[in-house]
Amino acid sequence: MADFTDLQSYLALPRLADLTLSADGTRLVTTAAGLDRDRTAWRPALWEIDPTGQAPAQRLTFGEKGESQPRFTPSGDLLFVTGRQDPATKDAPETASLWRLPSRGEARSVATRAGGVAAVAVARDAGTVLVTSPTLPGSGDDESDTTRRRARKDRKVSAILHAGYPVRNWDSDVGPDEPRLLVHTGAGWRDLTPTPGRALDDASATLSPDGRTVVSTWARQLPHGATRSVLVAIDTATGDRRTLLDDPDHDYGTARVSPDGAAVAVLRTRRSTPDTAPRTELVVLPLTGGDARPVAPDWDRWPAALTWSPDSAALVVSADEQGRSPLFRIDLRSDAVTRLTGDHGAYTDAVVSPDGGTVYALRSAVDCPPLPVRLDAHSPDQQPTPLPGPAEPPELPGTLTEVTATAADGSPLRAWLVLPATEDAAGPAPLLLWVHGGPLGSWNAWQWRWNPWLMAARGYAVLLPDPALSTGYGQRFVQRGWGAWGGPPYTDLLALTDAAVALPEIDAARTAAMGGSFGGYMANWIAGHTDRFRAIVTHASLWALDQFGPTTDFADYWLIEMTAEMAAANSPHLHADAIRTPMLVIHGDKDYRVPIGEALRLWWDLQSRVCGDPTDPAENPHRFLYFPDENHWILSPQHAALWYETVFAFLAHHVLDQDWETPDLLR
Repeated sequence: MADFTDLQSYLALPRLADLTLSADGTRLVTTAAGLDRDRTAWRPALWEIDPTGQAPAQRLTFGEKGESQPRFTPSGDLLFVTGRQDPATKDAPETASLWRLPSRGEARSVATRAGGVAAVAVARDAGTVLVTSPTLPGSGDDESDTTRRRARKDRKVSAILHAGYPVRNWDSDVGPDEPRLLVHTGAGWRDLTPTPGRALDDASATLSPDGRTVVSTWARQLPHGATRSVLVAIDTATGDRRTLLDDPDHDYGTARVSPDGAAVAVLRTRRSTPDTAPRTELVVLPLTGGDARPVAPDWDRWPAALTWSPDSAALVVSADEQGRSPLFRIDLRSDAVTRLTGDHGAYTDAVVSPDGGTVYALRSAVDCPPLPVRLDAHSPDQQPTPLPGPAEPPELPGTLTEVTATAADGSPLRAWLVLPATEDAAGPAPLLLWVHGGPLGSWNAWQWRWNPWLMAARGYAVLLPDPALSTGYGQRFVQRGWGAWGGPPYTDLLALTDAAVALPEIDAARTAAMGGSFGGYMANWIAGHTDRFRAIVTHASLWALDQFGPTTDFADYWLIEMTAEMAAANSPHLHADAIRTPMLVIHGDKDYRVPIGEALRLWWDLQSRVCGDPTDPAENPHRFLYFPDENHWILSPQHAALWYETVFAFLAHHVLDQDWETPDLLR
């Protein structure tokens, strides 16, 4: 049982992801990541779950490199990706490769590539296997790719020559290789996209059931450094590519081909402007091509992951809604939307049984990590049936409730509130305001990186608000904060904070604000506009919007989101002189979405205003926790522990009036 007062115990909790169902509906497989022997990395393993809920989960793989992306073949064999080497081919490159685990017998290597194997898809009926694999542009086949990679490695060459934009993506350099789509045949790989350029960066690809067609997003380069995502179909026998959807006003995302092979369902997002927020909707079109029909066009929600019913008559999708992320069934004949789940959970990785009667999914919530569940595919507002999985839900050190308020413009507001266990409380609890990132998102699922229960175990209450720009409250709720980050999102946060501190369980005199990414932006904005909080923690945060726009890895999007005038009106750095609150700045050097320059400039703006002894905590209350080899997220387990230890120390000093104690590994 996890102990939330012990970070190492918390880090050891299994982390479930992905869910796949065999063609006959009898086998359900997920991945569960646990700490490796050194407790310095998480290693995923494959686990089988009994769909009937009668038998306990069984671990299938034990490789030291870990296994991920389980995919069933029509015959019932299980494909997966792993970094382990095949003993029969010891000279093979140490990259992620494709393996097969039969229903009986040992796993064996299926195929390797010099650049490794990434996303895997399997045709439901034909069993055709599609992968994404990074390949150097000048390579015609795997042998030449191996030779080119070896030459770069031997000569210690890491340089990349760019001829366009982008050059970075989240936490990775773009290039020198490029993602390509390949199908595996008995004779090896068939390259379907020999010269894609940057078209398949972050692509989402799937196969038709007969294996004859790949449907994939395709990034199209535009003038002035911009890109736009279109939808293409690629013949797996010839590599011939045709465009299915190309609309200058929209980008296209996840697509799925119907079980009967006749139609494609795809997520379509309206491209934003400084005046108009984006909107995601679901459309369906014939696989042969034709006009796209909006599905449930009057439904004021943003659909996310989607899967077809076996009869091709309905779609099962998830969507944020009022601080939850339920599953919905959409009838394609009537456009009727039925909410299947009636609890406060967030559902992912939904798969439908072959008879169409059951949905399996991973369910998490603010108060529960991801666990496998079973649902009836037609019943509305039902409670899920838990399935025995790799782990049981942990016992939490507190309770979860909700807070409501009214915005300045009359909009209804809500937030989750985590309260520490009453038996451990020594009076009203200090409050931590946590602002989510995005900003297009919602506090509705379990968080490993920002886990409020670690704070509850130390006596804090944690407020998890969904201010303007949050999803799940309708398009108007997003629009009211669009291009005005320092406006309604800020006043919504304060209104919900006011509602929380009015509760008898909360100590209004001891509060702090925290956030990462956009939440870090809001933390910075709060610091320059109020001194009501005793401390502020800002992680991977935007500080100077004029600097951020051209240096982020996604500058073309930023430039269509805010005008220069909007950026100036909403930039926290222009209010640095007003900051009176102690700030803990946290940033990773490999963060390309919010470059390290934001933290460096913020830190200088804080330090250059310190008039006394900068080494005296009483005169210089600010701190900067810098990770040279982390990115937008802190992914190493022990770095994550150090992140929490530093936050604990900073809050204890400024909120609880305890002496400052530097974490041991930072002394």
